[in-house]
Amino acid sequence: MDYLNQVLGVRTVYLNDQPKSMPNYIQSRYRMQKVRLDGKAAVFAYPKDELEDVKAIKKHLGWISRTEEAPTVLIPEHLSYRQKEYLLREHIPFVVDGKQIYLPFMAVYLQERGDSEKQNMISMLPSAQVLLLYFIYRGCGEMPASTASRDLGFTATSISRASRQLEDMGLIRTQKDGVQKLIISDRTAKELFDDAEKYMNNPVKRTIYVPKAEIKENLLMSGYSALSEYSMINPAGVECFAAGSVTSWEKTASKKLNSTEDQCAVELWRYNPNILTGGRCVDRLSLAISLSTDKDERVEEAVEEMLSDVWRTIDGKRT
Repeated sequence: MDYLNQVLGVRTVYLNDQPKSMPNYIQSRYRMQKVRLDGKAAVFAYPKDELEDVKAIKKHLGWISRTEEAPTVLIPEHLSYRQKEYLLREHIPFVVDGKQIYLPFMAVYLQERGDSEKQNMISMLPSAQVLLLYFIYRGCGEMPASTASRDLGFTATSISRASRQLEDMGLIRTQKDGVQKLIISDRTAKELFDDAEKYMNNPVKRTIYVPKAEIKENLLMSGYSALSEYSMINPAGVECFAAGSVTSWEKTASKKLNSTEDQCAVELWRYNPNILTGGRCVDRLSLAISLSTDKDERVEEAVEEMLSDVWRTIDGKRT
């Protein structure tokens, strides 16, 4: 590994000797490579899939080390901040190429810029935001990733990428249960939403004003129109709807409201507004995020009223 040599001057020699016979549960999870690090025997273990629980990793690498009579170094493609902390706590050697080195048997620990630091500079992916809100609506706890993939219509790759970002942000953790990947949080729904809110993006990309006669499809109510359905606040003077695309109205729409009688507002959303709701309005948590910058006291009170109903409903499902 050039990284070890470039940074620490540790010469890595890859050996042609094949590792000894391992149990199937080891071989199915790791690709193993015997090496010498400055003449010291070691084994590199490359995960074939996403990392499992740290206790399982410690057990697996311990088996390899005992069998090969040499320390085993985990070589993952990336590590979240929490994964790194768990590995350090359990004294599990690892190297992330170009980023981090922890070789306790050689008294080496070097950390460059980690994945979590990069993630904090990146906006939450729309798919990650949808996945998190879906998880919150379910009451947190444990959820199979396959359930989210099925219900949200996301590919396994999209779910994996989204859950990885949420884990890097410290909002969830993941764990393998056999072949199943679990998404886990010990927080309550409200606690997780409050902790995640600073990372979330307004689902509304932009708003256009469309002649009412041009609305030929059934759109979900959004904005103040939806808030009036979820709370005691009075309806706004302009009807507001959400859409995943506004291309069909581009020619007749305007960026400014010209007539409250003839026009309505249509919001272009970053994700499908239908995906988290089964009613006439956009889902409540997405709506709360979209209105979070509105400092009108009446709106703030209405949003709080709406969210209180959400937490009561979710808590009721868990009892």
